[in-house]
Amino acid sequence: MKKNLFSFMAITAASAIMTVSCSDNASKTTETTMSDTSMTKMDDAKMDSKMTEEPGVMVGGAKMVASKNIVENAAGSADHTTLVAAVTAAGLGETLSGAGPFTVFAPTNAAFAALPAGAVDNLMKPAMKADLTKVLTYHVVPGALKAADLKDGQKLKTVQGQELTVSVKDGKVMINGANVTIADVVSSNGVTHVIDAVLMPKK
Repeated sequence: MKKNLFSFMAITAASAIMTVSCSDNASKTTETTMSDTSMTKMDDAKMDSKMTEEPGVMVGGAKMVASKNIVENAAGSADHTTLVAAVTAAGLGETLSGAGPFTVFAPTNAAFAALPAGAVDNLMKPAMKADLTKVLTYHVVPGALKAADLKDGQKLKTVQGQELTVSVKDGKVMINGANVTIADVVSSNGVTHVIDAVLMPKK
């Protein structure tokens, strides 16, 4: 009788141990499955983020995107701080943020620095606002013109009133002799082309 009792107790204990072991394994399996599912969801989220990331052109260390207007995009470029300051000084920020569309030939900081000593500082003076406005609007053409729309010998009527001359040689576009270094920067209200010189209207 005692032997049967001991046998029963041994079988019961073994059964309990197996039940606990199975429970632990099931728990670990569930945790692993949940962990794998979470990782999969995180990976999917990263993939979706990359797929939905807005395309754009890199200018001055920042991406220029079509959801921003010309001024907003220019403000993000480290290479166009002088141009943005000039636009602000001339009071053209609101105009160039408008519906447009506009085509802007945007000189870099280096282009402004290449002007005669003191020229930029002089143009930034409040008394020179009219002259600064003429220079800046000479870089703006009505409409949204991409590089493919620009033809050799083409004349472009600027907002300032005078014309710019397009030159195309070996696929390279120049505006009044200034090289277009980055073309087709699309914004919500037009297109910007980065150039390596400041365009000066005739007096």
